[in-house]
Amino acid sequence: MLQLMPQTAVAYMERQKERVRAMRPRKRIVFPEGGDARILGAARRLAVDALVEPILIGVAPKDPPPGVQFIDPASSPKLSAYTRIYYERRRSRGVTLVEAGEITARPLYFSALMVASGDADGFVGGAANTTAETVRAALHCLGPAQGVKTVSSVFLMAVPDASAGHQGLLAFADCAVVIEPSAVELAEIAIATARSTRALLNTEPVVALLSYSTKGSGKGKRIDQIVEALRIARERDPGLHIDGELQSDAALVEAVGRSKAPGSTVAGHANTLIFPDLMSANIAYKLVERLGGAAAIGPFLQGLAKPANDLSRGCSEQDVYSVAIVTALQAASAA
Repeated sequence: MLQLMPQTAVAYMERQKERVRAMRPRKRIVFPEGGDARILGAARRLAVDALVEPILIGVAPKDPPPGVQFIDPASSPKLSAYTRIYYERRRSRGVTLVEAGEITARPLYFSALMVASGDADGFVGGAANTTAETVRAALHCLGPAQGVKTVSSVFLMAVPDASAGHQGLLAFADCAVVIEPSAVELAEIAIATARSTRALLNTEPVVALLSYSTKGSGKGKRIDQIVEALRIARERDPGLHIDGELQSDAALVEAVGRSKAPGSTVAGHANTLIFPDLMSANIAYKLVERLGGAAAIGPFLQGLAKPANDLSRGCSEQDVYSVAIVTALQAASAA
C-alpha cells in the first residue's frame, strides 16, 4: 500500500477524494472487520471528511463515531433474505439452506451479500482475514461481471516521474490473483485493466502487453500466447487502444518505442501494463516500489459484478481510508 509517498501519489489521492466527495448520493462502503481499530479509525475519517457512508459489521462501541453505521449480523432483520440469496447462488454446489444460514452470518459473507443485494455499494475486507478468504467471499456472493470469466487484480503505481504513464500513474496487472493466465485470460485481464484505468485514473487506457520480445524480436510459445491474447482482446473490444508484444522500455520510453516498434501508437505511451504472468508482475511492482521510489496503491479486484477489495493484514488506517475511496470510484463506474 502507500508505504512511499511521491508527490504523484499524494496528488492522485487528493484528486480522487474530490471526485468521491462530489458523488451524490454518497457510496455506502461496508467493512466486515468492524472491531478492528484501523477500520474504526478510517471509518471515522471517511465520515468526517464526507466521502462515503461507512458501514461496520460488528457490535457498536459504547461511543460510536457520528456518521458511522454498525450492523450485527446475528440481530439483523436482513439475515434471512441474505441467506436465501446465498443459498440460491450456491445450492448447485451442494450448499444446504442450513449451511447457507451459517455462512451468511460470517462478517465477510454478510458484507458481500449486502453489496450483492444493493444494500451497500462495495466492501473492503482483509484487515483480519486472508486474501483467499476475502476473494472467496466476493466470488461466491458477487461473482464475475456479465460476460467476464476471469477475476483479476490491478495495482496503481505512482512513480516520482510525472511524465511517465498518466501524470506519473500506471496500472499494473495482474500482480495478485491469476498465476499463469492463458491467452484468453490474458486478454480478459487486459480488457478489465483498461476499464480500471478509465475508472480509477480518469484517463483513456493505453495498454501494452509486456514481454521479453518486441514485435517478433523473440520467438517461442510464450510470445505466441501474447500475440494470441492481443488478437482476442482486439476482437472482443475493437475500440481498445492496445498493442503487443512489447518490452517494457518500448512500452514506456518514446524514443525506444519509435525504434523498436515503429508505427505503434502504444509504444512509448503506455499507461496500462499487462504482464505475462503473476510472477513477473509481482516482482516488477515490488522492484518499482522499493528501488524506484514508487507508491503501490492496491491491489484492487477487477472483473467482479460489484466492487470488493482486499486489504493486507498489515495495512494501516491510511491504507483502509485510501482503499475505501478507490472502492467508491469503482462503484460509481459500475453504476
